[in-house]
Amino acid sequence: MQFTRDIRGFTLIELMLVVMIIGTLVAMVLPNFTGRIKEAKEVRARADIAGIEVALDLYEMDNDVYPTTEQGLSALRVKPTTPPVPKNWKCPYLKKKLPIDPWGNPYNYTSPGRHNPEYDLISYGRDGVEGGGDDISNWQEEKRE
Repeated sequence: MQFTRDIRGFTLIELMLVVMIIGTLVAMVLPNFTGRIKEAKEVRARADIAGIEVALDLYEMDNDVYPTTEQGLSALRVKPTTPPVPKNWKCPYLKKKLPIDPWGNPYNYTSPGRHNPEYDLISYGRDGVEGGGDDISNWQEEKRE
């Protein structure tokens, strides 16, 4: 008995053609996704800030004062021991740990704020430093043209 092998495969030209087609598709589609990723991170940062604002408002309703800058956002998870110690601190105002912004940095909290009388809450964006046009905050910046 003799077995014959029928060897079939792709030629190098066929493989290169497939690689070129895939590369072309990636080059056309990838820029659309990178813009969406940036947009999604900005939306998430705005949602995080809105959620933190709700927790801060609940804290203020219970204690008649917002946490100080020194107490920080951790006052929403653990009862502060630095003055003014809240008298009616009821529970963790954030159920989960403090969120970090989509770029891996903590949200910055200042009370009283420079832009708002009660507090300022900001993510410094992708570059991680104040300014530069990528900051996301709880106040409205004027657009420069």
